Amino acid sequence: MKILVDADSCPRPARELIRKTAIRRRIKSIFAANHPIPGIGGPDGEFTLMELCPAGEGAADDRIVELAEPGDLAITRDIPLALRLVEASILVIDDRGQVYTRENIRERLSLRDFMVELAQSGLGMERIATYGKKELKTFADGLDRVLVKLTRYACSG
Repeated sequence: MKILVDADSCPRPARELIRKTAIRRRIKSIFAANHPIPGIGGPDGEFTLMELCPAGEGAADDRIVELAEPGDLAITRDIPLALRLVEASILVIDDRGQVYTRENIRERLSLRDFMVELAQSGLGMERIATYGKKELKTFADGLDRVLVKLTRYACSG
C-alpha cells in the first residue's frame, strides 16, 4: 500500500498531515507535482518521496495514474483525475476527506463540468476557498478511516 498525493493542489496543512501520517504508519507516500514541494523527501525520504513531473497539462495526473495499484490510496481534489483512479479500482479521497466512489464520481464530474461552463460564461459564483482547522480535522478523520480500511484489506488479502 502507498499513498499517492496530487501535491499541486493539496493544501499545505493537508500535505503536512499526510507526511506525518506516512512516517508514523510507515507507509510510502509519493507527492507528484510539476514543481518541488518544500518539506517532502529529504531525511523523511524513506516514507515521503517527491515525484517531480515534467511541466505540462496533466503530467502529474498521468504519473499518479501510472503509479497507482489496487490497494493504494490517492488524494486529490481533481475530479477528472479521481474518475480515472476510481475506474482503476483505486481508493480516492479529496483534501477534505470525501471519498470518491463508482457511485458518486460521475455526479461530481457533472457538477464540476457545469460549474466550469458557468465560469466560462461569466456566470460562475465567486468562491472563497478556505482550508482551516475544521477542514483539516475532517480530512484527518477521513484519512484515518480509509487507511484503517486499506490496512485491514491488505492484511486479509
